Amino acid sequence: MDVALHLAKRAFDAGEVPVGALILSPERYIVAQAFNQMEQLQNPTAHAELLALAQACKKLNQKRLVGYTLVVNLEPCPMCAAAAMHYRVDRIVFGAYDSKGGGTEHGACVFSHRQSLHRPEIIGGVREQESQNLIKKFFQKVRTTSCQFLP
Repeated sequence: MDVALHLAKRAFDAGEVPVGALILSPERYIVAQAFNQMEQLQNPTAHAELLALAQACKKLNQKRLVGYTLVVNLEPCPMCAAAAMHYRVDRIVFGAYDSKGGGTEHGACVFSHRQSLHRPEIIGGVREQESQNLIKKFFQKVRTTSCQFLP
């Protein structure tokens, strides 16, 4: 989670929602890492999880990540949870819960549906407070900055 939080801070500094993700091999070494780049790439699907998952498969020259772990500082949204399902990751470890936009423990609860193609182990709340604080700080900054331009 240290690396995910470090990546989230890089996203914050780049003006992106502070989310960082990494892929761990079955032996627990980092295969890929990324942070949100939606603003930079002008792509609403450029979430940290999707970038890291794609990067890992490209690096490993394979289309599935069986045995691998997705680590992210925020509960994955439904899109990222569905992607993790299709990549067949064995485990998702995340920091802060996302009661509004989450897709594993909240909202769509992607893996709870009987149509779910794959059900990874889910471990939430790892260093939750640190992740929550970073995300709150980011949105406070955004609100403060955007309020300065109001007439």
